[in-house]
Amino acid sequence: MLHFHSLFMISAAAISAPFALSAQPQGTVGEYSDTIITGAILEPSPKRPDSDSALLDRFQLPEGVTASVFAKDLVNPRMLAVSEDGTLYATRRSVGDVVVLRDDDGDGMADEPVTVASRPGMHGIAFHGDQVYLATVNDVYRADVAEDGSFGALQRIINDLPDGGQHPNRTLLVGPDDKLYVSVGSTCNACSETNPESATMLRAELDGSSRTIFASGLRNTIGFDWQPETGQLWGMDHGIDWLGNDAQIEELNHIQQGKQYGWPYVYGMDEFNPQDNPPPGTSLETWASISEEPALGHTAHAAPMQMIFYKGSMFPEWTGDALVAMRGSWNRRPPSGYELVRIDFEQGQPVGIEPVMTGFLADDDGAWTYAGRPVGVAVGNDGAIFVSDDSEGVIYRIASGDAPPNGQQAGPVPNVLSPPPASSPAIETLKPEAALTVKGPFSAHAAIDLEYTADGENASPALSWEGVPEGTQSFVVISEDPDAREPKPFVHWLAYDIPAEVTALREGFPTELSLPDPEGVKQGRNSMGSTGYTGPKPPVEDGAHRYHFQVFALDIPSLDLPPAADRATVLKTMEGHVLAGGEIVGTFDRN
Repeated sequence: MLHFHSLFMISAAAISAPFALSAQPQGTVGEYSDTIITGAILEPSPKRPDSDSALLDRFQLPEGVTASVFAKDLVNPRMLAVSEDGTLYATRRSVGDVVVLRDDDGDGMADEPVTVASRPGMHGIAFHGDQVYLATVNDVYRADVAEDGSFGALQRIINDLPDGGQHPNRTLLVGPDDKLYVSVGSTCNACSETNPESATMLRAELDGSSRTIFASGLRNTIGFDWQPETGQLWGMDHGIDWLGNDAQIEELNHIQQGKQYGWPYVYGMDEFNPQDNPPPGTSLETWASISEEPALGHTAHAAPMQMIFYKGSMFPEWTGDALVAMRGSWNRRPPSGYELVRIDFEQGQPVGIEPVMTGFLADDDGAWTYAGRPVGVAVGNDGAIFVSDDSEGVIYRIASGDAPPNGQQAGPVPNVLSPPPASSPAIETLKPEAALTVKGPFSAHAAIDLEYTADGENASPALSWEGVPEGTQSFVVISEDPDAREPKPFVHWLAYDIPAEVTALREGFPTELSLPDPEGVKQGRNSMGSTGYTGPKPPVEDGAHRYHFQVFALDIPSLDLPPAADRATVLKTMEGHVLAGGEIVGTFDRN
């Protein structure tokens, strides 16, 4: 690869000569942006010292902390994971495999690596008991782990993750709730994704079933983990490129179920991206209001990779803190990243970010070079820290020389998530006094056509309603499955602020937050974690489920809620305003 550095001026109007300009948008951002942003391409060149000792001499570490080469000549080690018995594993994306790294002879270095699994694009790895989970771009696999550290046959449990695009590197972990979490990056730098699962954190059962969007608006959260004292999920998200040397910050997010985190239209502390406009009917201000701000920011373009919370005993002062490998920038002058950092947590909250291992990056008489690019980080059973370098094929072991470890680790991470309480369908909860007659493309209690299901075209069915009472000022549409296991009911569609003159919705309704036609319609968050309609997809073994398409007439023109509201909020706001309601129920069986 050719390594170079250059300077670009990017303008919405023209390419200009480089001179000092403000990176703040002029005009009305989100409608008619007019700005010039200075962007740098600076790719440091690889320059590894001739010997391991000279390499180790480069590194700066905290007092009493040492680094050693645990394994080398590995080509492309990326994500790291330690099994229950303390064995270290590394995925190699470019090689397309997983290697096991043991030190059976006790010389402080790994023996010859052994490949235990192979698939193109192998990247994510996580252990759960005596099983391992592995992720490629589109697939998730599960396998048994044998006593000798080898893997059994790979069982593909997910085969339809979104295509990779710009961010194909999937990572995964098993949470304290015994659910599988998979991070899916965006396909682009900043754009409106057509697949709602792109730029998200997904959550599924351990067999890959019942997949939903846990959180959205996450551009590329490769590193995530649960804080061991609080059980809260945290992750480092990659910021947008080409916003300047110091924008976008790399974000530390408290990732919560059902929350949105800004990308692609809002970044950092509610800053507006001048490149992209939200869908018609939604403003940047609205998008910001329904998005979460990061808890902390780190230097832009540092490229956070694997992240783990330290639960070992070798560094007791770091217990409960997070360690993050920063692979390093290409879109910043001077470069950032190329280090291992520690996020200091106090009483479960992040308070600062400190370097742990630096020295990979160097300014050699004005020419930037690097001796490695940290990617993976894991903690051994003895409390030592492993760091992988995917550019030079090295894995380092960071240890303390102050005192021998006692081999003990923190207890289990608490599970703070519980399923929502079961509820009846909305029409039974709200108990409207008058009835609407609702019609759809299927007869009452008849099978729903495949085109309206997730296995088909995922198109919303056309709905119409009659018997509207006098005084109606708006409608709400709610589609639910009361036969779902969790949540009960499972919400497939929430649409509100439908104008009073609209008594029919066409087939294949858009899924955007707000709609220009019918004007003013807002759509809430379904139980899949997206907005708009998502079609039936019951577990095959369940047999037929019932799907209630419900329409409610309200005596108010608007619920005065932002888009992406959840079912509980919508129902609570509707209370006391329902004039009439009706439904048509269809069934679907995937057998």
